[in-house]
Amino acid sequence: MNTARRAAEIQPFEVMDVLSRAHALESAGRHVVHMEIGEPDFTAPEPVVEAGVRALRDGRTAYTATLGLPALREAIAAHYASRFRASVPAGRVVVTSGASGGLLTVAALYFDAGDEVLVPDPGYPGYRHFVRAFEGRARALAVGPAQNFQPTLAMVRAAWGSRTKGLVLGSPSNPTGTLIARVELEAIARFIAERGGVLIVDEIYQGLSYGLDPWTAYGLPGDVVIVNSFSKYFCMTGWRLGWVVLPAAAVRGFEKLAQHLFISAPAVAQYAACAAFTAESINTLEERRHEFARRRDFLLPVLKDAGLRVPAEPHGAFYVYADCGRDARGYCMQLLENEAVAATPGMDFGANGTDRYVRFAYTRAMADLEEAARRIKRFAASSPDA
Repeated sequence: MNTARRAAEIQPFEVMDVLSRAHALESAGRHVVHMEIGEPDFTAPEPVVEAGVRALRDGRTAYTATLGLPALREAIAAHYASRFRASVPAGRVVVTSGASGGLLTVAALYFDAGDEVLVPDPGYPGYRHFVRAFEGRARALAVGPAQNFQPTLAMVRAAWGSRTKGLVLGSPSNPTGTLIARVELEAIARFIAERGGVLIVDEIYQGLSYGLDPWTAYGLPGDVVIVNSFSKYFCMTGWRLGWVVLPAAAVRGFEKLAQHLFISAPAVAQYAACAAFTAESINTLEERRHEFARRRDFLLPVLKDAGLRVPAEPHGAFYVYADCGRDARGYCMQLLENEAVAATPGMDFGANGTDRYVRFAYTRAMADLEEAARRIKRFAASSPDA
């Protein structure tokens, strides 16, 4: 039996080819510096681990309410109040099986077959694939260095058509680490609201910003959906837990879909995440944010000295998106084979000039980054194409 067309049309991750080869090199005894995977090298803060262990020992492993534990929804709402001075009702917060589960359910909630959804290119590939999963059509917005790799009101206005339903964007962005200016996003939100569309803002890297104060899109005009996660800032990737802040009128529809798609988010992860907002946890996470900033400040000049160009300096997430000046796939594979440094070819993130870009994740300890710097510089000096 043939599978559905959507399965054939979804593109594989280039990074998985890099990762597979990196594992093969490690099996052969080489020390690979992994800069390809977007996952913090830190684990969950100790209060979170302790809360998870208590939940297991107390047998709190049954299904929770589909919208999430009331205590966790209240804690998330309180976090918006203390961190962003945003008054988010807990009733508009829904807990999800990771940000991916949240985005998938949001796509099911808002997009019908044939609806057009604007997505940035380069951008996180899941956006277009989630739209495609529900028979929508993702339309790429060609964002570049001149726009800080973020959509502008002019772009959205020019691309908006009779079938356009909304816009999905990330700030801070994967792969570029850039943030959209609040004034620009507010103008975009107003434009979309006037046309009855929806603005979906992926804020999963929100806590990881450097030199700029973090802010939330909550409260912008119109139907604005906020997607967030415990994976990145909170260092809980494998716990598979996220949340969505919805317009009040959309909560019941989301709940009905989630009841069938996921039933509920993992119970133990939810009990554990209640401890993520304690003062002890936040202090730990802020120390880690400062460490990520130190790594970024180290890596940027290294890449530039090695002949790579960083046209838009990252102020968030934990990525540097660099122009290698040649075929990115070939660059990444040669860098891996010759110097055992793994990085992600830009083609994973779209088609807008991405074949010349490489994403480096600085999710490694400084000792590893220093070793990577030596290898990248040596590769630049030895490679005639670099």
